[in-house]
Amino acid sequence: MQSMAVTTTTWKLALFLTLISVSLSGTLSYDIVPCKRIECPNYDVIEAGNGYEIRLYNSSVWISNSPIQDISLVEATRTGFLRLFDYIQGKNNYQQKIEMTAPVLSEVLPSDGPFCESSFVVSFYVPKVNQANPPPAKGLHVQRWKTVYAAVKQFGGFVKDTNIGEEAAALKDSIAGTKWSSAIEQSRRAGHASVYSVAQYNAPFEYDNRVNEIWFLFDLENGLHSM
Repeated sequence: MQSMAVTTTTWKLALFLTLISVSLSGTLSYDIVPCKRIECPNYDVIEAGNGYEIRLYNSSVWISNSPIQDISLVEATRTGFLRLFDYIQGKNNYQQKIEMTAPVLSEVLPSDGPFCESSFVVSFYVPKVNQANPPPAKGLHVQRWKTVYAAVKQFGGFVKDTNIGEEAAALKDSIAGTKWSSAIEQSRRAGHASVYSVAQYNAPFEYDNRVNEIWFLFDLENGLHSM
């Protein structure tokens, strides 16, 4: 039992460290390895296309930071996750510890800020056992998703500011001319979607078979809501 506790603590610390480090790239695996040992949100694959996947995510709950203004997704993710890491360690109104999940999701939102800043919302997927009553905490808010679609592209290595734009552009090119591209644009115009989101799954000691994803979230039936 003590060994299991040490392993869990080590994994949590390792995930924290990956968000403040820049390291070597690894090998891409389309099998999301971390989700075999920790909880991830459930989804159905609607279509597997050339360079993309369309998923339908079931109802889920996320705890999120307020928007963070920054020029760097990596830095904004680090800032947001520091607060979320404290939250799951018990710095919440219930003083309740929460199990680690995946992915850590960084949404990129349109911003009118100076110096080409973007606005980022960093979120933690709340385990099912805590979803009915997530502990509240100052500076964080709960997002309750109904079913929501996502166009997804996976890529390996460590997330860097230098590769995110290229990966998002590649996903956009892959779905160009499909019905999904039209649905995404309509959802964005209606204010129901961010520009894109970056999902990170692995701890830093996992140099091989690393999995990250670009998500284009879209809402066909007004399914994305905040609480």
